[in-house]
Amino acid sequence: MFDTMTLTKATAGVCGSFLVLLLGHWAADVLYASDAHGEQSYVIEVADASAADEDVVEVSFEELMASADAGKGAKVFKKCSACHKLEEGVNSTGPSLYGVVGRAQAGMDGFGYSGALTALGGTWTAEELSAFLAKPSAYASGTSMSFSGLKKEKDRVNLIAYLDSLDD
Repeated sequence: MFDTMTLTKATAGVCGSFLVLLLGHWAADVLYASDAHGEQSYVIEVADASAADEDVVEVSFEELMASADAGKGAKVFKKCSACHKLEEGVNSTGPSLYGVVGRAQAGMDGFGYSGALTALGGTWTAEELSAFLAKPSAYASGTSMSFSGLKKEKDRVNLIAYLDSLDD
């Protein structure tokens, strides 16, 4: 059925492949050895974590609002512009944000708010807007606003300053 030459070639192919596998394994062990020999070449010193906690200075929300940049807030608003308009009384997927600072929560006429927002009552102060913008679903559980939120407080205060500047 098989002649001797064919059987020799097949055996040589299997043995050669096994040899390549063993040599590859050996080379990988040499190159990527996990056990260290000798001293470390580079030692990175890390500052004590408790010292870093002491250096944190808490800045009040009023100070952040005083230093807010409405120009940067206009750039942040681009994230909102898909659902909200800035023209007075022009609603879209979301309500118009013209004059939102100081307006009653769920107070835009002609917009159908979710039950979660209408149940809140109150006024959109800068602090309330910041809390809402941080994570809308946590502020008003069940809100239909699907935005995940603005994590950076500086972005939130810049956006609020921009929205507040529109109706001046």
